[in-house]
This record gives sequence, C-alpha cells and structure tokens, in this order.
Amino acid sequence: MLNDIAAVLFDLDGTLIDSAPDLGAAADKMRTDRGLPSLPLGSYRPMAGAGARGMLGVAFGVGPDHPDFPGLREEFFSNYEACMAERTRPFDGVPELIAELDSAGVAWGVVTNKAMRFTGPLTRRMSLFETAGVIVGGDSTPHSKPHPEPVLAAARQLNIEPARCVYVGDDARDVEAGRAAGMPTIAATYGYLGSRADTVLWGADAAISSPLDLLAHLKFRPKA
Repeated sequence: MLNDIAAVLFDLDGTLIDSAPDLGAAADKMRTDRGLPSLPLGSYRPMAGAGARGMLGVAFGVGPDHPDFPGLREEFFSNYEACMAERTRPFDGVPELIAELDSAGVAWGVVTNKAMRFTGPLTRRMSLFETAGVIVGGDSTPHSKPHPEPVLAAARQLNIEPARCVYVGDDARDVEAGRAAGMPTIAATYGYLGSRADTVLWGADAAISSPLDLLAHLKFRPKA
C-alpha cells in the first residue's frame, strides 16, 4: 500500500486509452494506398506503444535508420491526425477509476511521450480528460521519458511534491522516469505489453492487471 498519495499521473496510450485501432488504421492506410494488402489490427496492437516507429515497422519493416523513414513518418502522422479520435476509447474501468479519483479530491494528470500535436487535440475531444489537472506531452519539456523531467514538470504544475505523486504506465520507460523523479511507480500490465515484457524487472512498486486495481494499492491524502 502506497500512503499519503495526493496525485496520480498516468501514461496515455496503453494505460488510459486504447489508441491501437486508430494508430493501426493510419499505418494500414499507407499500405492499401500503395496497393498492398491490409493487415489485421492484431498485427499492429503489440507495437502501438512505440508510435510511428512501431507502426511503420509493422506496416513496412522499416526503422528510423531507413532513408525513407522521415517521409513515411510524416505521412503516418497526417493519416493519424485525420482519424485519431474515431476508434480510440478509454480502457474498461478507466472512466470509473477517474470518477473515484475525482470523488476523493485526488489530483490526476497525463504524462506521455506522444507529441502535443496529437495529445492536445485528442485529450480535448475526449470527455475523460475534462478533470485532468495537467497534461504533459512528449515535446512539452526538453526531454521525454525515460528522463524524469516530464513527470517532474507535471508535479510542479500540480504544486505537489513528487514523493506524493504516483506514476502509472505500461512501459519500462514509465517506471524508469517515475523512479528517477522520486515517485512511487505502478506498472499497468493490461496495455500494449509484448509477450517478452517482464514487468518484475522494471522495478515498479506494484503492478495492476486492470485500471480499477490501482485503488487497492493507494491510500490517498489529498493536498489541503
């Protein structure tokens, strides 16, 4: 049990929202536009947490070192901007979890590596984020996760000490960032974890297999 928690910070994709259908659709459109056969969502889902790098790796087998990658990435970004709120939904239990935090007077927010080009419009379109106290994107600070600065920036904006925040995410980078910031961390194992991920090795304070499981690990004392 983590005591004296005044704020909960979350990763976005794979932790609060299931954006894999829209990310996959943006990449798959690139395939079909080129006359290539469509791939099932199941091919894209395990790599959804890796953004453009993951989606283009599945769709075309290319990585950031490929000379065509910058152009393909921008095409993917344009496709994603056009569809990013069509199929994306909160994971089951997330709206209820947020309602519990709001009811308890606990501050909450988002710290993601997703650029604000996408994070801003997407969170504004989803009612889930109406009560979020802070939203930090991948380009909101000079560094992105696993550097601690994004989660520290969120704590500063909430005016809450890092030790009284907990950071929840579905990637080892999330745990590394939270730990480096002096925050308790919780690994979300229901998101886009690949079969090779071993969350025990991440060193999180706890792991949850569904969003509402978080409540059993925290004892709140909202900031006065």
